[in-house]
Amino acid sequence: MQHRGFLLLALLALLALTSAVAKKKDKVKKGGPGSECAEWTWGPCTPSSKDCGVGFREGTCGTQTQRSRCRVPCNWKKEFGADCKYKFESWGACDGGTGTKVRQGTLKKARYNAQCQETIRVTKPCTPKTKAKAKAKKGKGKD
Repeated sequence: MQHRGFLLLALLALLALTSAVAKKKDKVKKGGPGSECAEWTWGPCTPSSKDCGVGFREGTCGTQTQRSRCRVPCNWKKEFGADCKYKFESWGACDGGTGTKVRQGTLKKARYNAQCQETIRVTKPCTPKTKAKAKAKKGKGKD
């Protein structure tokens, strides 16, 4: 008799849990309370302070507008935005004339319908070769 009661209780708990999960999924699919809109257009994530961190993204669908929380990483590349994800090649050789290295990236993913360039080129300064000095410093402290 105790086993039947336990099984009945477990079954009721399982039903309640699946019902709660189903309701949560319905809310996520709709895009907002009372919304029957299917095609939301989302703008870029705008940080609340400075140029990175927690912020908001505004979405529109017909006459409806909605704000969603988002986060801009603090190491994002401002030239191509935080919503454009690229796959990059290896860094090229150092150009002696400009003192910079170059590499190219191809678009991998555009989040929230962001307007992204298909390919981009990024540069960074060449690093001076100081590895020999660093190795020499390590050896001095062990005497």
